[in-house]
Amino acid sequence: MPEKQWKTYEEVAAYLLNQFAEHFDLGRFEGKQVVAGESGTEWEIDAKGCANNGSNFIVVECKRHTKTGISQAITAALAWSIQDTGASGGILVSPIGLQEGAKKVAAKAGIVEVVLNQDSTTSDYVLQFLNQVCLGFSDNMN
Repeated sequence: MPEKQWKTYEEVAAYLLNQFAEHFDLGRFEGKQVVAGESGTEWEIDAKGCANNGSNFIVVECKRHTKTGISQAITAALAWSIQDTGASGGILVSPIGLQEGAKKVAAKAGIVEVVLNQDSTTSDYVLQFLNQVCLGFSDNMN
């Protein structure tokens, strides 16, 4: 049975973010995990960006929405998880990007928008963040 597309998207996003960790002033990105919140709840996060000194981390949320941009409500939910877990910020990864209201919430909450095309792999991708575009492609010769 093939993996669900959203699961693969999350794994590819975490892998690629790890390759570009220094651009986010981080040492590394780790994959999906559960982080405890100050509210007493636990948060399953799609990836976690960790600072070199181990004192700071950021929460990564991936949404493989292919028809509309990420909504204000989804962005606000990420903002709350950042606050509750004590993270220093967040990254929201999606193929289309954020809607206008979501951009305002992201700016206030310290969330970086990352655009990753929907069918990305670890070798074939278009990744946009912090006014940069990174491309990966493999050459299949038969």
